[in-house]
Amino acid sequence: MPHSSRSVAPQEVPEGVDFVNSAAALRRLARAIRGASLLAVDTEAASFHRFKDRVYLLQVSTRERTAVIDPLAVEDLSPIGAMLADPKIEIVFHDADFDLRLLDRDFHFKVVNVFDTRIGAQFINEPAVGLAALLSKHLGVTLDKKFQRADWSARPLSPEMITYAAMDTRFLPQLRDILRERLSEAARLDWAREEFQLLERVRWATRGNGKDAYLKMKGAKALKGRPLAVLRELYRWRDRTARRVDRAPFRILNNEPLLALAKSPPADLEGLSAFRGVGRETVSRNGRDILKAIDRGLALPAEQIPIIARPTRPPPDVAFDARIDRLKSARNRLARKLELPPGVVCPNGTLEAIARTKPKTIAGLKRVPGVRGWQAQEFGEELLVEIEPAQS
Repeated sequence: MPHSSRSVAPQEVPEGVDFVNSAAALRRLARAIRGASLLAVDTEAASFHRFKDRVYLLQVSTRERTAVIDPLAVEDLSPIGAMLADPKIEIVFHDADFDLRLLDRDFHFKVVNVFDTRIGAQFINEPAVGLAALLSKHLGVTLDKKFQRADWSARPLSPEMITYAAMDTRFLPQLRDILRERLSEAARLDWAREEFQLLERVRWATRGNGKDAYLKMKGAKALKGRPLAVLRELYRWRDRTARRVDRAPFRILNNEPLLALAKSPPADLEGLSAFRGVGRETVSRNGRDILKAIDRGLALPAEQIPIIARPTRPPPDVAFDARIDRLKSARNRLARKLELPPGVVCPNGTLEAIARTKPKTIAGLKRVPGVRGWQAQEFGEELLVEIEPAQS
């Protein structure tokens, strides 16, 4: 992995931020924050740059102090893991879902007693729920976006990068306090708590073997026959190359030229260099391998050319469609009444599950996958009457 063993010199660490890059420093931090009732947490990864992604920085803040932890330098993060699993400590995130998945994947951390400021903001109908917008509105704090797409796997880290990372958790405790008060005033704190509790179940989901991953590319399913075979070979070549050099696949070759090459395969390097998005460096470094991948796709026996299984469209279900329409109309009325986005009140996928299962009681409604207790309690009856409306 292309990073130096040196993290950053202690004298370079910004004032007010602990930079933790040794086991001894982590022990000191753990002693200093022992007894805290709240811990704000964020992570930095590098999927924009690396193929083999992982957590490259872990930021934590109590109400009194902020620390940026370097997991490349500190192998055992169990003191932090113990705090995340302590039900007496509230763990504050902004948009927790992906952070929780990374913490599970890389460290097997169990996280309980979560407060997600993004969810909290949604339930009080904030017009913008991004962290930068919320901090600016409620605390007058401006987040610098300079390092939004930085390569966090690189070492050493500049003091400026450490400051940037620290800002992601430094003000979360105060933001949490403001949002919690607003949720309580709106009598929606219990709604948010139910969503927070569901986050405790979030785990990293390992992807499949990826043999059909190329079909997820935008435009791939519009291809058929030989161009689809060429695309598959090009995708596999790119994946192998990205894995070998540990670079994000799009940094090897973007999806657009990959599709263009599959549709109109060039015969030589000169033809390859004429494609938009295929730079001189790509031709010099990978041109021959790209042409070989194209040749493999073109030479594939006809019986081995991939065929996309097109799902058969189910016959129209007029009654089901009518139920969905009624449920959506009811949900939209509720959204206007509650002054919340319709997707926050009840997502379309959940409405479809309700329309399919046709529950007759509140208890039955609660058993429908995706239905929350707060939804059933607050407006369950208004949904139930739309499932089988009384005949006039």
